Parts: sequence; C-alpha cells; structure tokens
Amino acid sequence: MAIRWGIIGCGDVTEVKSGPGFQQADGSELVAVMRRTRAKAEDYARRHVVPRWYDDAAKLIADPEVDAVYVATPPGSHLECALRVAAAGKPAYVEKPMARNHAECRRMVDAFAAARLPLFVAYYRRCLPRFMRAKELIDTGHLGQVTAVSYQAASPPPAADSRVVTGWHLKAEHSGGGLFLDVGCHTLDILDYMLGPLSDVSGAAANLAGVGEVEDAVAMTFRTPAGALGAAQWNYASAISEDLIQITGSDARLVLSTFGNQPLRLIAAEGREKSFDLPNPPHIQQPLIQSIVEELLGRGRCPSHGDSAARTAHVMDQVLTDYYAGRDDAFWTRPHTWPGRPGAH
Repeated sequence: MAIRWGIIGCGDVTEVKSGPGFQQADGSELVAVMRRTRAKAEDYARRHVVPRWYDDAAKLIADPEVDAVYVATPPGSHLECALRVAAAGKPAYVEKPMARNHAECRRMVDAFAAARLPLFVAYYRRCLPRFMRAKELIDTGHLGQVTAVSYQAASPPPAADSRVVTGWHLKAEHSGGGLFLDVGCHTLDILDYMLGPLSDVSGAAANLAGVGEVEDAVAMTFRTPAGALGAAQWNYASAISEDLIQITGSDARLVLSTFGNQPLRLIAAEGREKSFDLPNPPHIQQPLIQSIVEELLGRGRCPSHGDSAARTAHVMDQVLTDYYAGRDDAFWTRPHTWPGRPGAH
C-alpha cells in the first residue's frame, strides 16, 4: 500500500526540497499537482512525471485517487486550503509557517481534530540527522544541565528587485509578517524540538531597512522548560550574514546553525571538541515526508504536527504583538494601525 499525494501550489519549494521527496519516500506516490496557472501546472507535471495536474484546488482535493494533500501555497491561503482538505476527510501536510497567526493555526488544528484526521507541518529539521543528534546529546546529558540558549541571525536586506520584495514574502496579507515569519520560524521550532516549549516569551520588532511595512529586525527572550534563559535576535538589515545557535550547559556547549550544512560541534569545559558531520539529504524534506507516510500507514509517528507548529506561531505572535498592535485579528487588513511600520512614529 502507498499513500497517494496531491500538491496544491507547486512552486519553487516543491522543485527540489519537497516534491521529489513524495516520489522517493517508501510507500509514497505523487499522483497529482495543482497550480492556478494552467500552463505551469502542466509543465510541472510533465517535468516531474506526475500523472495528473489541475488549475483548481477543489478538483485536486476531490480527486478520489488523492489520499493526502500537501499545501505549498503562501501562508495567507493555508487556512482556507487546510479547511477544505479536512472537510474532504483527508490528512494534510502544510508548509511553514503554518498560517499568518496563531488564531488561524488553532482553527486548523481544531478542524482536523474534529474530523479525527492528522495535520502535519513542514518543520522538516525535526527529521534531519544533525538536529536529531543535537537533541540526543541534550537528552542524554552530554551538556550537563542546560543553563543558557542564544541565537544570532543576520543577513543584508533584500534587493528592491528581488523575488522576496516583489513577491508575497513581505506582504502581510500573504505572509503574516516579514522574514522572521518565513525563515525565523525554523529556529523557534527547532528550539521547541530540542529543548521543549518556550515560555516567558517577550520581545520587540522594528523595520530598520525601510523595505515594505513589515518587520525586519526582531529581538526576544524566553525560558526553556528546564529553566534556562534564552535570547535570540534576527537582523535582516545587516552588513554581514550570521546564523548561530549556542546551547550552553554545565558540562559542555553545543554549537550549530539552523540553515548551514556544517558539522555539529560539542565543546567541553576544558576545551576538548567533538564534531558530527551530518550533511543534509538532497531533498531536504524527504525524511519528514517519510515519517508522515509511516504514521499514515500505522508504522510510526511524525514529530511535526499542527499542535507543535501552532506553539511556534504563538511565540512569534507574542514577540510581534506590539509591532502590529495585536495579532489575534486580521491585522493584515489594517496596516495604518501598526505602530512599528515605517513612518508610524
């Protein structure tokens, strides 16, 4: 038996990161794809050898030969698509960030719970060897008691003619916020995975580069379940690029990055260092897709569900609430009320 998948929104993320993973995972088949532009949907199906293609999401969801649906559209349409999939009685795998805010995430979680269907979210680092080893080292006491967590992310602002600026990424109606939502969520989710749910979250956001109206700089503090204090900063208006997680314990420190492919480093108190070279697979979502297939076939459990992804959305909302004057409503419809937007002061 194989799980037969359909994809809604076969854009760039599906070309290498995810699409081939549905075809190469054991017990999995990619049988249909959908894109609003008919020619692009047909082209994707031809290039990836997918039997059927659609330009209407409703038709793909209703296809009786599609067992489960991967929603790979921008976040602004995740809720609508996911609710349609749940109503059709099918499991869903949704791209990250899960939705534009925590309220939308909860609606999705509640809908799938009511339908007694699983809801998965594409926080695929939970199944990558480097992060699984990091969690194992923490859980088995190699760091001793975890006493501090820090993260630094930085990159130059996107060029005015880049796809990030001209596309959906910086338009809150489609994205829910800035690059903190789009890529910063990965670090928050992996901290949740390695250390447990974050609490006592507080933070601030700003728009420093003046690109669009959403935030491009974020700073936050938090506490781990074991009581360690943490701090993290994202700066997308920087002259340099940086991506560094440091988890410090009473016996050792763990050093790694969210997006790099460099070895995991375990540094002992006396300076001894051990590294673990665990490169990413060619299709980076395939291990998580495999875990989803195993759960759907009753042979295992996926580590990234709607509940865990909704926690990450809640953390981001807590950090960004002052910038947007609250995030529990459809804040993307009232940009004139955002205290953080350029020119608001």
